Amino acid sequence: MDLARRTRTEVLLLVAFCGFLFFYGLGAFGLLGADEPRYAQVAREMLDRHDWITPTLQGKPWLEKPPLYYWQAMASYGVARAFPSTRSGQALPARGVGRALLPAQDQDNDGVTDQTARLPAAFDAALMIAAIYFFLRRFRPGSEEDGALITAGSAAVIAFARAAATDMPLAATFTIALLGWYAWHESGKRIYLAAFYVFLALGTLAKGPVAPALAAVIILIFAAARRDWHTAFGTIWIPGIALFCAVALPWYVAVQLHNPEFFRVFILEHNFARFSQDVYHHRQPFWFYIPILLLSLMPWTLWLILAVVERVRLTWSEGKSAVSNPEDSWQLFLLIWLLVPVVFFSASHSKLPGYILPAIPAGALLVSEYLAARRTEETRISLSLATAHGALCGLLVFGALMARSIQLNHRLVPGKETYIDGAIAAVFALGIAAALLSRYGPRLLRSVTMLAIVVGVGAILRLAAPVIDVTQSARPIAEIIQAFSREPVPIAIYHVGRVQEYGLEFYLNRPAQHYENGNVPAEAHVVVAARNTQSQIAQFVAGRPVSYLTTIPAQKLDVYWVGK
Repeated sequence: MDLARRTRTEVLLLVAFCGFLFFYGLGAFGLLGADEPRYAQVAREMLDRHDWITPTLQGKPWLEKPPLYYWQAMASYGVARAFPSTRSGQALPARGVGRALLPAQDQDNDGVTDQTARLPAAFDAALMIAAIYFFLRRFRPGSEEDGALITAGSAAVIAFARAAATDMPLAATFTIALLGWYAWHESGKRIYLAAFYVFLALGTLAKGPVAPALAAVIILIFAAARRDWHTAFGTIWIPGIALFCAVALPWYVAVQLHNPEFFRVFILEHNFARFSQDVYHHRQPFWFYIPILLLSLMPWTLWLILAVVERVRLTWSEGKSAVSNPEDSWQLFLLIWLLVPVVFFSASHSKLPGYILPAIPAGALLVSEYLAARRTEETRISLSLATAHGALCGLLVFGALMARSIQLNHRLVPGKETYIDGAIAAVFALGIAAALLSRYGPRLLRSVTMLAIVVGVGAILRLAAPVIDVTQSARPIAEIIQAFSREPVPIAIYHVGRVQEYGLEFYLNRPAQHYENGNVPAEAHVVVAARNTQSQIAQFVAGRPVSYLTTIPAQKLDVYWVGK
C-alpha cells in the first residue's frame, strides 16, 4: 500500500473511531455532577450578556476557573443558535425541558443543549488525537496509528471527552504543547517551540498556572536526567515568552480589572489553598492516583505496567547510555511526563480523578512505543499475558453490559441477565486471548482491543444511559416540572444536593431558591425536596396550600406545588 493511500486509510479509521467514542450520543444522558451543569450555565450567561471576560453564575461572578471552556461552549451555543436544525437528540430544547421557561424570543434559538455543552471537550480530544498522529508520523513514523488509537481508546480520555468540564481542554492543550516542545528539542525548528508557548498559554486559559508549572518541572527533570542543560536554557526563548503573554495575559489582566477579588478567589483560594489544604472536601490518601492511573488507561493497563517497568529498568541499569539515542530519549520524556502530574497531585490535599488527565496521553504513548518494539523484535505474546489482557477486555465488556443493573441496584445482583452478560464477556475474553496467542497476535492486539472498547462504549450508551439519566441527572426532574407547568414558575429546593441544584438551574435556566435559607418565593412555585418532608414544607409556607405532585424514587426526591 502506498504512503498516501495508507495515510488516507489511517485518517478515516481515526475519524470513525474518535467520532464514535467522543461525539456519538453526547446527549444520551443529562449533565452529571455539580460541575457539568454549572460550567454549562456559566457559558450560557456569558453568551447572553455578550461578556467574554467575567464568568457569572446566576448573575454573580464565578471566578473559580479561567475562560477557555466557557469560550468554547459559547461558540458551540452560538453556532447552534445560528443553525437551529443542528440541535437534535435528548438535550434541553429538543426534549422540551426548559423550553417554555425561556423568553419567547429565545425559545427557538437558545442553542444550549447537553450536546452543545459537551462539544468543546469532544472537539479538544479529537484535536489532541490529531496532534498525536501527525507528531508521530513526522518524528516516529510507523507508530502514529497505534499511538493515536491507544490514546483515544483509553478510559479516561473517552470519559472526559464527553464531559462539559475544564479537564479535557487542559489535557489537550498541555499534550499539544509538550509534543511541540519535544518536536523542537529533536528538530531544532523554532516553529515547534512557538507552538509550545501558544498551547501552553491556552492551557493556562483552560485551568490556570498548573499548565506552565507542570511543563517546567517535566522539562527540567528531563534535562537533568540527560545532563542537557543547553536544552533547558534554550527553552527560554523571548519571542516564545512574548507569544505566551500575548495569548494568556489579556484575559487575566481584564478580569482582574473588572473583578478586584479575582486574584484572591482564583489564585489564592482555588490554586494555592486547594493544593495545600482540603478546602473543598476532596481529601484522599496519598496513593489515590495509583489505582486512578491504572483505571484511566483501561483496557491498556497491563501494557502500561510492562512499559513503565521496562523503561525504569533500562534507565536504572544503563544510566546515561539508555537515553543517548532519540528513541530512548523520547521514552524517557514520556515516562517523566507520565509521573510528574501523578506525583505532583499526590502531594495535594485536594484530589479528584480529572487532575491527572494530562498524564494519560503520555501513558498511552508509552504503551504504543512498547508494542512497537515488541513487533519489531517479532516477540510472541505469552499465554499468561494474552489470558490477562483477554480477561481485562472481557471484564470491560461485562462491566458495560451490567452498568444498568449495577446503577439501579448499587451492586452486582446474580440472575439470568448477569449470567448471560457474563457468558458474552467470557466469549470476548477467550476470543481476544486466542487471537493474541496466534502468530499474528502482536498485529491483532490493537484491533481486538478496539473492538472491546467500541462494544463497551456502545453498551453503556444503549443500555445504561437511560438509567444514568434517571438516577444521576437533574434533567428528568426538570422535565417533570416543565410538563406540569408550561409557564416559567419559580423553583425552590429543600434538602437537595448540589447535583440537583445546579442541574435544575441549568435545565430551567433560573435560580433555585433555598427554603433552608428562608428564601420562600411569595408567588406560587414548585418545590423539589427530600423524600417525606411535606410537613416541613408546610411549616415554611404556613397557611398556603401545598400539593404533592410526584416522587422521583431514583433520586429520593418529592415534588410539590405551593400556591399563593
